[in-house]
Amino acid sequence: MSRSFAVWFVLITVVIDAIGIGLIMPVMPALISELGHTDVSGAAIWGGLLASVFAIMQFLFGPLLGSLSDRFGRRPVLLISLAVMCVDYVIMGFAHSLWLLFIGRVIHGITAANHSTAAAVIADVSKPEDKAANFGLLGAAFGIGFILGPALGGFLSQIDPRAPFFGAAVIAGVHTALGWFFLPETVTEKTRRAFDWRRAHPFGAFRAVGALPGQARMLCVVLFYELSFIVYPAVWAYYTIFKFGWDGRLVGISLACFGLGIAVVQGGLIRWMVPKFGEYRTAIFGLCVDAVAFVAIALVWQGWMVFALVPLTALGAVASPAISGLMSRAVSDDAQGELQGVITSIRAFASITGPLVMTALFTWFTRDGAALHFPGAPFLASLVLVLVAVAVFAGVKRPPRRKAA
Repeated sequence: MSRSFAVWFVLITVVIDAIGIGLIMPVMPALISELGHTDVSGAAIWGGLLASVFAIMQFLFGPLLGSLSDRFGRRPVLLISLAVMCVDYVIMGFAHSLWLLFIGRVIHGITAANHSTAAAVIADVSKPEDKAANFGLLGAAFGIGFILGPALGGFLSQIDPRAPFFGAAVIAGVHTALGWFFLPETVTEKTRRAFDWRRAHPFGAFRAVGALPGQARMLCVVLFYELSFIVYPAVWAYYTIFKFGWDGRLVGISLACFGLGIAVVQGGLIRWMVPKFGEYRTAIFGLCVDAVAFVAIALVWQGWMVFALVPLTALGAVASPAISGLMSRAVSDDAQGELQGVITSIRAFASITGPLVMTALFTWFTRDGAALHFPGAPFLASLVLVLVAVAVFAGVKRPPRRKAA
């Protein structure tokens, strides 16, 4: 029962992390425009910088939190990060300058690195053959948060661009209190690993994990995949506002539909696909579907088409848990936190560079005087990146299929 509650707790933690990311997406264009005294095209550049600051902190602190949880346990790392996150939402809610908003995003990036610890809990309690499916639950939880976050942000944005932050603070505070009383520890004395600073920073952790057979190539796959996927949080609000004239409410609804699709695919469909086709084929399928989706979104010309493409864009989400499952099976039980920290850092690195590139592309192709007005350019860039991920992944040695014990 305690291990079951631990799983539910980390799933809710991921939901809260996703809410924190999703709720600000509909309000960021208006908030940045207000604080920076600029238009939507100019706000996109500031939005990219804020997203990158958030991601830099995740890149630096993902392996550290993962290694700390391998040594001191998942419980203290999760609870401390959630408590700080609660305070940080309040800071961002009161932000009346871009610099204070930057400080809030720095703190939020550090606390959101707890995703590595949440994923390590799933690895702690999962059998090898169940890892991919259970990592899908994390994706489903993120999808649910992506439903609630943008929907809440879009609704509250009609009141005030800062209102969503205070709602998120309340949610994080209640969840912290719940964990204080009921969250069990999943690290045992058998799986506890001594803390080593040489493996607690991103580059040391990359070296340790990349030295394992086949993992260096897998880390490259994760990097290119995450770089392609970052187009959604980086430019979605700016893209739909510019191309279709949407307001914060419609942006929030579209993101909520996308999150619902991910939740269905990673919470349900993945549990059928992996046992039937294996992690390798499932991952290849998901990456190829993403390639088709990027082309389709780049070329749509009416807003309703975006909603019609939701099933296609969500179907590609089977790739991430399948890839994570393959990697987790290749790592020892006492290094699951370290592995998840490395994956968190790679995703963060993609979030550092990706928004800068994607928002710059968007601004370049939508600015006044542009030789070619094409707001879908970032999605074609994502197409190229995901095709590179497919090419790299095709060279991965297929693992033997394991039967359930």
